Amino acid sequence: MTTDFLPEITGSFANPASENPTVAMVEAAYKHHNLHFRYLNCEVTSENLKNAVEGAKAMGWTGFNCSIPHKVDVIQYLDGLGESAKLIGAVNTIVKRDNKWIGENTDGKGFVKAMKEVIDPKGKKVTLFGAGGAARAVAVEMALAGAKEILIVNRSEERGKEVAELVNTNTNAKSSYVSWVDNYSIESDSDIVINATSIGLFPNVDDQLNINFDSILPEMVVADGIHNPPLTHFLKTAISKGCKTVNGLQMLVNQGVIGVKYWTNVDVDAKVMHDELKNVLGI
Repeated sequence: MTTDFLPEITGSFANPASENPTVAMVEAAYKHHNLHFRYLNCEVTSENLKNAVEGAKAMGWTGFNCSIPHKVDVIQYLDGLGESAKLIGAVNTIVKRDNKWIGENTDGKGFVKAMKEVIDPKGKKVTLFGAGGAARAVAVEMALAGAKEILIVNRSEERGKEVAELVNTNTNAKSSYVSWVDNYSIESDSDIVINATSIGLFPNVDDQLNINFDSILPEMVVADGIHNPPLTHFLKTAISKGCKTVNGLQMLVNQGVIGVKYWTNVDVDAKVMHDELKNVLGI
């Protein structure tokens, strides 16, 4: 019987938050490894982000995740950034070190690990939809993994060019911005096609990328960073065309393993987390 009723607190700040199953997989890992930690899923709007971060500090949290739409804005409330987060310019995991709050980024690393189970990015041409925090992480990590060329397809020219410049300046990959016009056609020599936007995220599961789906070819590997639902319209379409696919569920598990290691210094069992996600999502 324990006499310590004060667990270490971790959690997530996001908006929306109810669709995010991270709490289920992290709590499963804590329980499996007998860690005296808890994970709280919190709905935090942009105007309340500063107060939420200050609240976590005041209550002695160990760390937390930031998801949509806070991955860039949260940086101003932190004491510093890890190496990859500094390069990417976005964070998804915050950890307290020596009473300082440091932002890290595990999104891209988790994504590339999942990608490598299907295809090695080295020497490949990548078409990437989006230019937000997740897209920045994926673009940089795919480039560092050896991708030859990365096309950033985005509505906002300013943000798209910013991500392309980030890749060009800090990696050996060649990157360029492409305007996301209506019914956009994927370039036929693309090896890997990635959705790093929130289009199709629960509850808006019927939303579709504004692209020419006939431009998806069987030899392409198609990936979606969305974890809920794991099979988006984009991935279902790719599967119907004979493509190999990578879903956001394994990416979520991979980045979660890294994040929990930051907070607990324990290498948790990825299978425990993946099995719990499949259970709660009814897969």
